[in-house]
Amino acid sequence: PCHTHRMPFTGLGLNASLLKGVKELGFVRPTPIQAESIPVALAGHDLLAGAQTGSGKTAAFLLPTMHRLLERPRRATRALIITPTRELAAQILEDFNALAVHTHLTGAAVYGGVSMGPQEHAFRAHTDVIVATPGRLLDHASQRTVDLSGIEILVLDEADRMLDMGFIHDMKKIIALVPKQKQTLMFSATFSDEIRG
Repeated sequence: PCHTHRMPFTGLGLNASLLKGVKELGFVRPTPIQAESIPVALAGHDLLAGAQTGSGKTAAFLLPTMHRLLERPRRATRALIITPTRELAAQILEDFNALAVHTHLTGAAVYGGVSMGPQEHAFRAHTDVIVATPGRLLDHASQRTVDLSGIEILVLDEADRMLDMGFIHDMKKIIALVPKQKQTLMFSATFSDEIRG
């Protein structure tokens, strides 16, 4: 319903420290994808959402994820965001850091083309949120440098692009590595039978 799109961010029930970050970024009203996704995700439901790059989808999954982590702090990596490219991973981490400025939440990006050392440190330090490309995450998994047993929220971002890039087997392996009991948020610009599957 259209009226929800006119509701300000303050009406979504998000943690006050997150709302401070939202306000400083100059966001007043949620975009349609944010207005529809955030309440569903906050309630703990799984979500399959159609969203293009640039629709505000990053905040649509970051805000409810961060809110849930703030509700019950724990020293463990509890949220995993899988995205197709290092550029997207770096951008999501940048958005996370901007939104997290008034919280104690930590995030790290894990992708290929750079040394694995600092990434290993992020895992050892129990970074709250890891943003990763599939291949590099599985490299860490095979070397046992990453513990995904504490994951409570799994986000699959640009799922259709990941399929197009041939990441289907990697995605299935990653899903097998995280706990069965979790919340899954999936964002895709298009919906094929494969995506639905």
